[in-house]
Amino acid sequence: RPAQAPPDSRPPLPPAAARRLAQLLADRGAGGGGRRGTAPDLVELLPQWLASANARGYAAPVQSLPALLDAARGRTDLRPAALTFAGPRAIWLARLHQDWRFALRAAPTGGAALPGQADEERVRRLWQEGLFTERVAVLAALRSRDPAAARELLASTWSTERAEDRLMFLDSLRTGLGAADEPFLEETLADRSRNVRSTAAELLSALPHSALAGRMAARAGSCVALDHTARRVPTLAVEAPHECDAAMERDGVVAKAPAGRGERSWWLGQLVEAAPLSTWPDRLGRRTPEDIVALPVADDWQGELHAAWCRAAARQGDATWARALLGQPSAPEAGGPGAVSLAERAKLLTTLDGAERADWVAGFIAAHGLSEAFQLLGVCAVPWAPPLGRAVVDALNIARDAGSYPWSFSGVMGLSERCLDPSEASRLDGLLTAPDEPEDASPGAVGYWTEAFQRLVTTLRLRATMENELAGKEPTTAEN
Repeated sequence: RPAQAPPDSRPPLPPAAARRLAQLLADRGAGGGGRRGTAPDLVELLPQWLASANARGYAAPVQSLPALLDAARGRTDLRPAALTFAGPRAIWLARLHQDWRFALRAAPTGGAALPGQADEERVRRLWQEGLFTERVAVLAALRSRDPAAARELLASTWSTERAEDRLMFLDSLRTGLGAADEPFLEETLADRSRNVRSTAAELLSALPHSALAGRMAARAGSCVALDHTARRVPTLAVEAPHECDAAMERDGVVAKAPAGRGERSWWLGQLVEAAPLSTWPDRLGRRTPEDIVALPVADDWQGELHAAWCRAAARQGDATWARALLGQPSAPEAGGPGAVSLAERAKLLTTLDGAERADWVAGFIAAHGLSEAFQLLGVCAVPWAPPLGRAVVDALNIARDAGSYPWSFSGVMGLSERCLDPSEASRLDGLLTAPDEPEDASPGAVGYWTEAFQRLVTTLRLRATMENELAGKEPTTAEN
């Protein structure tokens, strides 16, 4: 006979929110490959609902736990939020049902409480005798409250750990990474595992005053210089490395280039990416990042150099360099001199604060439309800020007037349903009346757009209703 289920002391869901959860879980997987009509996609609203419920600290209704665990089993992206919401009873159920065992793996200590800060002996015993997942959990917990103690715990058994375990344990040092970690990481550069060495080098390069950062700055600086000769304007001259020596490999440079990449450009990119961005103003005539990015680059090295600066700005979280590399959103190539791909622009945008990020993407959409905006919208805070929401709605309206089909913008439309501020629904009401179909429009396009806008408005209103339900406000008949 199983032990009794553990209690969950969190407050219960308001009744309307509990009914909504049952509806969301019942609709799981009901979608198909055909037209969606005007009904909201409840499957895509479940993550947002769970996030909001967890933010309010509610307990999951007991009767919904099986369906909630089934949903999390089928969707790994749901698991963290679903298991947080399910609480301790999820672990209890997982021990009784084979299909839900994933919850035991996702809860590293199998539902057991981690040792407290004062229980040093239990921490050490769990570290020395526990299962791998338990050891990962105790190290992460200790690192979050006492970085030095966690590092010392890791160092105490480092030489006896397997390579794959060392890699996982080393990753825990990202939390609270600081100068005190440098000696341990510097020693780890000599590890026998290439992946461990690479991770140690990555962590050290995130410390701008580390010895490794200084070595990378010296190497990168020797490859890039101002050339004032034979040109009217200063130009950046690039001399990529001619070899990848043992010292470079020790510092994390991967010697073997991927297929289709030249070795020298591959090595150059790694050096520039790992060098502190503060290297360049000092080396290039005290210029600002904007001025440096604007300099011409000789011999077709601009793409490689600027792409490496993009990666460095994203890795180092340097908003000043990110702005310089992004340029103006209305630029003809919609990127800026250093943003060579949409993925890199998206990474650069993550270094900006939420409002600035939204403004930049809104400007991009106003200038270039929605066809390349999906990745950029994906890094913007939810709900979208008003300027961004207006830009998206205006661009969707323009796309409809152009006569194309709405499924050409299905990705952006789906994001809009989940990310537009629900208050935008009233602005969209005017788009629900079908205009006359232009002569050059795709057959039936206007009707399909009206259907898509109706679904968008319905979804936004449903999201507003769900928030009210979670806040304990009983919905009116019109909202159901």
